[in-house]
Amino acid sequence: MIRASIIGGSGYAGGELLRLLLAHPEVEIAQVTSERSKGRFVHSVHPNLRGRTQLKFSSPQTLLPVDVMFLALPHGEASKRIDEFAASAERIVDLSADFRLDDAQAYAKWYGGEHSAPEWLDKFVYGLPEFTRERLRGAKYASGVGCNATAVNLSLLPLARHGLIESAVIEVKVGSSEGGAKAGAGSHHPERVGCVRSFAPTGHRHQAEMEMVLGAPTLHFSATAVEMVRGVLCTAHVFLNEDMDEKSIWGLYRESYQAEPFVRIVKERTGLYRFPEPKILAGSNYADVGFEKDPASNRVVVIGAIDNLMKGASGSALQSMNLMCGFEESLGLDFPGLHPV
Repeated sequence: MIRASIIGGSGYAGGELLRLLLAHPEVEIAQVTSERSKGRFVHSVHPNLRGRTQLKFSSPQTLLPVDVMFLALPHGEASKRIDEFAASAERIVDLSADFRLDDAQAYAKWYGGEHSAPEWLDKFVYGLPEFTRERLRGAKYASGVGCNATAVNLSLLPLARHGLIESAVIEVKVGSSEGGAKAGAGSHHPERVGCVRSFAPTGHRHQAEMEMVLGAPTLHFSATAVEMVRGVLCTAHVFLNEDMDEKSIWGLYRESYQAEPFVRIVKERTGLYRFPEPKILAGSNYADVGFEKDPASNRVVVIGAIDNLMKGASGSALQSMNLMCGFEESLGLDFPGLHPV
């Protein structure tokens, strides 16, 4: 049994972590902090946890010693206190963007400004187990993942591993929870309902993780907000540098993902859900990936879906923790999602 804490547990990602950790057979939650909600019961902010815990939020200024500390703070905050956090925890999983990239120049380019703790960047392992599994085993520090980047990376990784991507034009459609629990104009219901809003035609910061994971191919990325709460749907028009038939592409994806506990290849001949659909992944740690080859060109359309709060945040964080601590990788992550929702 290990002791864990969540620093910044009042947001959506913090709430999902709480839900997962409360059901994890090897974890005791020692502390959940929140600056704006300190002193309140956790279930007053996360009502789905009523009857599951009597924990109260404590001040983030007073840290209890723990085996694993999850940092669910706004971007830029974890790096300012990383030495203090490391002094109170044997292992750290940071859900923010602070330690996702492997060099300070890339961070400055995509996030603006200098990194607060550049000497820590190479200490963190990128927390996408399908990409860094062996490095995560026994690691002390793991970064979070960008939800959009996770959907894209898992969709394209089998092709990238074989050097087959000449270029790709990628769009993701995302739910409102990607914007976080703090209300803003973009998540205000009257402004969100009925909209398909392109909010990042170019320059989205998650592209940095795509380039880091997928390597050197030319990527063109856009992000669109749609009327759903959870979920990311990636549609990638990938232009291959050699012609391949659909059977060969299927073989590459099967080779990459047949042993993965949370990646499923979805390509059905019949039914409503012939390709990946984020709706049926709500609350689960699965990533569904499918594709269709254009018979008239070297283009393959790759489709990927995740729950942005799970596989795109808290689920991957717990999966990383399991590897770091030597637990079964899928422990506490077996919820299959809901249908209908």
